[in-house]
Amino acid sequence: MVKLSAACVFFAFAASVGAAPASPSVSAAESEATVAFASDDPNYTLWNENSTNTPEAIRGSLGTTVIGPQNVPIDLENPNLLAPPTTDAGTIGNAKWPMGLSHNRLQTGGWARQQNEAVMSMATEMAGVNMRLEVGAIRELHWHKTDEWAYILKGSVQVSAIDQNGANYLGTVSAGDLWYFPAGIPHSLQATADDPDGSEFLLVFDDGAFSEDATFLLTDWLAHTPKEVIAKNFQTDISAFDHIPAEQLYIFPGVAPSDDAQAPVSPQGTVPQPYTFKMSQLPATQLSGGTVKVVDSRTFPVSVNTAVAEVTVEPGAMRELHWHPTQDEWDYFIGGNARITLFGSTGNARTFDYQPGDVGYIPASYGHYVENTGNTTLHFLEIFKTNIYQDISLSQWLALTPPALVKAHLNISDELIASLSRSKQVVVGPVASSS
Repeated sequence: MVKLSAACVFFAFAASVGAAPASPSVSAAESEATVAFASDDPNYTLWNENSTNTPEAIRGSLGTTVIGPQNVPIDLENPNLLAPPTTDAGTIGNAKWPMGLSHNRLQTGGWARQQNEAVMSMATEMAGVNMRLEVGAIRELHWHKTDEWAYILKGSVQVSAIDQNGANYLGTVSAGDLWYFPAGIPHSLQATADDPDGSEFLLVFDDGAFSEDATFLLTDWLAHTPKEVIAKNFQTDISAFDHIPAEQLYIFPGVAPSDDAQAPVSPQGTVPQPYTFKMSQLPATQLSGGTVKVVDSRTFPVSVNTAVAEVTVEPGAMRELHWHPTQDEWDYFIGGNARITLFGSTGNARTFDYQPGDVGYIPASYGHYVENTGNTTLHFLEIFKTNIYQDISLSQWLALTPPALVKAHLNISDELIASLSRSKQVVVGPVASSS
């Protein structure tokens, strides 16, 4: 004999007498839901670095005050760590590194500081260097085992290089422009006099373990090669090398190059693909909440292993919810304030705040957004170890999925589903006021 549970008996009896099994106070949608509905409790950023109140580890009824030692400036810059949104859960690794916390290598004529996986263990695919050169200062002739991608933050830089065939290149790039040197290509960097302050730029390398202190330098090599071998190589007397440096120069002062400088004529000609790209002259795509420029190997052919999106987000706007299918994202924040929530699957999510000079890192396929939390334009770079830039928009995905399937998942209205954009929004503006 089959035994019926009390619940089965109740529902069978209710059906036989025509009674509704659900309570009259519960909506049809709620009675059919398999899990509770998401909370409407607000999860806004609670303060910023300009706030005058002492930040506390409190959000609504959760948490309490800090009564032990407190680094208030750090807490002011990171409200979503001290008082995280209630939607945060589980464990996500650290996805923020301020370049201001990096050890700075000071040289006569400039400096350099770096971020790699030694300081941000999540960042396994890419590493970055922030470098400054005074007018005329030279980052000496060198090469790397990794590709080098660069973005000029201020000023201008003249770059020189040759390829494996002996073809050479000389070019100048300014603020907002790029250069790219494939692994093993020898090159140099020199700040021009176009800006009285010289230049500052960002370098990105396609290996999270990269160290700027481990590059192959011309002076370092010759300082560790017997002089008689050097003389034999150049078919001259050893006295010709009486004044070569006894150790590496790395960054050192020099005379600013002229604007009309020309590379020596090579029998092999110039390189087939330029090592620089005038991204500053590329028109930005205007969006409802900001702008975007994308440069990858389709527009900058030599950049076969690095792609970039330069994004601006206006106050109240956001880089839409999206993910990148197979590429980790290395971010650099140039201006404004942002927050990003990383969704790492299996209920893991964590929110971080970013200021100018910060590095962010988002592993491949992690869902995320970038929200402007300040009162000025947010300006940042999304950089990827890939030849072609790719992303997937949440809104576009839902718009191009059968509506009934979307409604079954989210219980949203037909009107909302019909309004979803079938094209990527990239940066969306603030929600229009209903008043």
